[in-house]
Amino acid sequence: MKLVKLLLAGALTVPAAGHVHAQKIKVQLVTDKVQSPVCMATPADGSHRQFIVQKEGRVWVVRNGKLLDQPFIDVSADMVKVNPAYDERGLLGMAFHPKFKTNGKFYLYFSAPVANARKGLNHKSVVAEYRVNKSSDNVAQPATKRVLMEFDQPESNHNGGDIIFGRDGYLYISTGDGGGGGDKHGTTGNGQDLNTLLGKILRIDVNGEPYSVPKDNPFVGKNNVRPEIWAYGLRNAWRISFDKANGRLFAGDVGQNKYEEVDIITKGGNYGWRIMEGYHEFNVPEGADKSKLIAPIHEYDHDDGISITGGYVYRGKAVPALTGKYVFGDYNGKTWTLTQKGNKWEREDLVFENKPEGNLQLLSWGQDDAGELYMLVTIAGASNKGGVYKLVK
Repeated sequence: MKLVKLLLAGALTVPAAGHVHAQKIKVQLVTDKVQSPVCMATPADGSHRQFIVQKEGRVWVVRNGKLLDQPFIDVSADMVKVNPAYDERGLLGMAFHPKFKTNGKFYLYFSAPVANARKGLNHKSVVAEYRVNKSSDNVAQPATKRVLMEFDQPESNHNGGDIIFGRDGYLYISTGDGGGGGDKHGTTGNGQDLNTLLGKILRIDVNGEPYSVPKDNPFVGKNNVRPEIWAYGLRNAWRISFDKANGRLFAGDVGQNKYEEVDIITKGGNYGWRIMEGYHEFNVPEGADKSKLIAPIHEYDHDDGISITGGYVYRGKAVPALTGKYVFGDYNGKTWTLTQKGNKWEREDLVFENKPEGNLQLLSWGQDDAGELYMLVTIAGASNKGGVYKLVK
């Protein structure tokens, strides 16, 4: 298809010009005792704990490099039952309140059943608040739940599910387009429909009841537009992250049949789906103004991968060669970095000298308070064994 040149932050953005030399580093096993590790969260409370989110509904604590025996919380009773081998639903995201050390609050994103299996719906996505009595506690109670928001999901797939706090203290939420193929729900698809929360990045203030909308959100006060929306036109942003150095918001957006993409998310931005898939036309309505769409900073086709797993810009100290690079990968186990070169982004292969053996499926990435990165995987097979690995030099 014809390459469409679009504007990103006022500068022309085109695909990176091929591969350069590979970065070679190692990984260090943290734990292989958590099945389906789809998210890692850290509380920034000085405890140096990592909280590993298991898709089936539990959160586990790694303290001083050791996995604790008891889960931090188990919300599986509130969720749909998921198959760990293939289900895209489940417990998908976790974030700690910026003031967790004093208020003990944290947040989960999970898939829940709909009442009486309402017609045309598969489940609903829930963002809920929980708390511990003391921030140092390693066990939390599901009974402390306070639901912030719920929204219906017509299909089982494309749930998004990342929740992260920005420097501004607000919670950012990635939502998929509702699932199925081609974003066929609604007249224009959910990604382009500003009256639905699906296919978006949302931004809310968790300190409201049940939450409030920041006054500087881009669509506040507009008719027939959900004010929670921060950006739109996304298919299924599987992992979003802020660069610790400058606050830029990155997203890995899963493509349809041909292209995967990396985006930098800006206020009010339209990232094109379902009009575009990556740099390429997908379903363009008559009279559409494509010049207002924001292009990815990078795309790759399905000769390289099958489903992107968005990562983080590395800001740690253990692996200096990765400093300032966006580290990401694909569900098929391939891993790369992106480095900004002027208005372009250059991709490098990221090679692990001691990569785990077997059919590795890359589920997610994690970042600790020091900026060090972790790779969350499943080794597919009879047991679908999970693994959390730290990137080391």
